[in-house]
Amino acid sequence: MNELNLKETELVKLITHRVGNKLREEDLVLTTSETLFDIDSGEYIMQYFLQDFKVPEFFSFSHSEELEMNKVYSLAKQIFESRDNFKDASHEMAKLLYDCSIHPKVKEGEMNVAYFDNLILGEEVVDGIGIFKTERYVPFLKMKGSNIQYTIEHDHGIELKKIDKACMIFNIDSDYGYVVLIIDNQSKSDDALYWKEDFLNLAPLNDEYYNTKEYLTMTKDFVSNEIPEDLGLESTDRIQLLNRSIDYFKENDAFDKNHFEDEVFQDESLIDSFRKYDELMRSRRDLELDDNFNISNHAVKKQQRVFKSVLKLDKNFHVYIHGDKKLIERGTENDGRKFYKIYYENEA
Repeated sequence: MNELNLKETELVKLITHRVGNKLREEDLVLTTSETLFDIDSGEYIMQYFLQDFKVPEFFSFSHSEELEMNKVYSLAKQIFESRDNFKDASHEMAKLLYDCSIHPKVKEGEMNVAYFDNLILGEEVVDGIGIFKTERYVPFLKMKGSNIQYTIEHDHGIELKKIDKACMIFNIDSDYGYVVLIIDNQSKSDDALYWKEDFLNLAPLNDEYYNTKEYLTMTKDFVSNEIPEDLGLESTDRIQLLNRSIDYFKENDAFDKNHFEDEVFQDESLIDSFRKYDELMRSRRDLELDDNFNISNHAVKKQQRVFKSVLKLDKNFHVYIHGDKKLIERGTENDGRKFYKIYYENEA
């Protein structure tokens, strides 16, 4: 499913509303007719809407009691059942977003609801609904001239290179909350997650990306912070465990939990400790993880950034360790100073 192709996607319907911050008593303006645009502008609109949907981390609509109680899910379902419901459902979506816009950091802006054909997800070609919010407007200059004189004026508009907030709902698996992609380039703090949580109410889709990401995150947290002290692991031991864990995901196409534990931890005490931590995290975070799944290369590349094989020695040295721990010796001088002895054959 994780191959996404939007090159043949067609924009069928588009309507635009103005959604302010309800807390600041800004306006909610609902338009009564679909948005007009010419063919040339349509190309820029499609670029603006779709260009940031690149690395697919999929979600689905959820609700703590019953899926039908998720309002955006129910409204999307109405549109998929009949395009005649498009305008009225878009009004209800805008009202819902307005009701969720009560945090001081939420900015007013235009909300576009779009209907697309020819979305290619994996081997399926489906239709979809896009919900987009524009919050940033940048100044730009307009130059008008002739062979006599130029005049320069300024205006404010949308910068095409990055959309602020976006949601794409694929018409797949409707009984399970659809398949959804989201973008939020503005909200970086927990107190501003109104788009994903309050408005859309999404949960991660239990697919290969999700399983790969969660196992890598859990392994890193366990190795870095949760291995019991009585097991006597040094910093170099922990770095070697991190290297082996990321290498397992890079070198294998499929994940098998027992094989992973044997290859990475190689010690019954460590394996038992990891299994206990695994059970604790599943319970505490309400995780539903598979013990066997295909590994997502997208997730590995993304998570690899936080697997830092760095041995930090006071403020003087950072040693990057990528290979055999046996090539490093740790010791202490007679005066109490600690040292590492590193063996190598060639100097790059």
